[in-house]
Amino acid sequence: MTQPVHIIGGGLAGSEAAWQLVQSGVPVVIHEMRPTRKTPVHHTDGLAELVCSNSFRSDDAQNNAVGLLHEEMRQLSSLIMKAGEEARVPAGSAMAVDRVVFSQAVTKALSEHPLVTIERDCIDGLPPADWKQVIIATGPLTSEGLSSAILELTGEDSLAFFDAIAPIVYKDSINFDIAWFQSRYDKGEGADYINCPLDEAQYEAFITALLEGEKTEFKEWEESTPYFEGCMPVEVMASRGRESLRFGPMKPVGLTDPNTGKQAHAVVQLRQDNLLGTLYNIVGFQTKLKYGAQTEIFRMIPGLENARFARLGGLHRNTFINSPRLLDPYLRLKADPRLRFAGQITGVEGYVESAAIGLIAGRFAAAEALGQSISPPPPTTAFGSLLSHITGGARPESFQPMNINFGLFPPFEQRVKKKERRPMMSARALSDLGTWIGRKSQSAAE
Repeated sequence: MTQPVHIIGGGLAGSEAAWQLVQSGVPVVIHEMRPTRKTPVHHTDGLAELVCSNSFRSDDAQNNAVGLLHEEMRQLSSLIMKAGEEARVPAGSAMAVDRVVFSQAVTKALSEHPLVTIERDCIDGLPPADWKQVIIATGPLTSEGLSSAILELTGEDSLAFFDAIAPIVYKDSINFDIAWFQSRYDKGEGADYINCPLDEAQYEAFITALLEGEKTEFKEWEESTPYFEGCMPVEVMASRGRESLRFGPMKPVGLTDPNTGKQAHAVVQLRQDNLLGTLYNIVGFQTKLKYGAQTEIFRMIPGLENARFARLGGLHRNTFINSPRLLDPYLRLKADPRLRFAGQITGVEGYVESAAIGLIAGRFAAAEALGQSISPPPPTTAFGSLLSHITGGARPESFQPMNINFGLFPPFEQRVKKKERRPMMSARALSDLGTWIGRKSQSAAE
């Protein structure tokens, strides 16, 4: 019988890796430390719990790189995308999910699979030597013992940044005499977001309050730790210039206030967070404000003056390895190839990107367990471009977490009109992925 692959971490990457392995007939043991050891941000013991946003971002496979990654994952029978469809909630042209339904779907699929064993334990050091294949998918909250062991093994200095969480509001506490439903430019169903308008005076008062609000204090050793740009606390964005939020998450373009018939000076948007439609998260409002300051300041937003919060925002420390220096093209640690890494710890940012690296790690591990050959996906695909970036395309000396984007894809040799470039890149990616899938299937048959 094929030896099991041990997966440390039951988040999106670990869950997806496990699914890909068992679909190939390779048994897995998932080691998830919750609830034996709790974290500052998780609330359940479910697999693939979402702790920041509930959005998988754009689902436009033709014009958006993350939407293309969605489609590539669907082509490769992704569990995360399948569960996402089951838990989907309205979000315009984006893909957002009910986080409880989503986690339950992933947990059910894996816990009921005959080749999956789930052990609730914390691996607080290097895995035992008799574990022949290991996927480390511990995400942003890797245990201190395992982190230290990896750093000692690799000789690398620690890399870290802070990740912030946005608040969630009860829908029935929103004042719809002021707020209204509309998607920007009427995309999606045309009414997937709740919009709260601010005039210039309200906006200026809000920015002042953000800047002056009491914030989480850092320990001395944390003060030099950078933020990741894709999850920047709203008050940090505001500190970069009083107009920065009007050109970021509070931009008013594409929205008309039905009460005035005009565009507001700034707009705060809320996105549905659960299937029942009872919870909405404040889009782009990750924060390190203390709880008391959050309730006081966010209730300054017109329409949220009586807001009740199902969850307030928060801040946690995130760690990742210097993948371009430490990993080979198959996500194996050069210093110990039995260890393969997946998810956010590799230096990808975002739910979808983390799950995607878990998916490809699972496929690499399955091929190795079954004695099959497999090549990395072509760099012209979303999978391949992201994988290439973290395993050698990025400069090790300046490596930082990265979302999928078309800037990671190889350019066309011929001149292409700007408006045609993204659709053509997407078409090329899906064509090349189809060829790669066909080659892999042929290799497995042989």
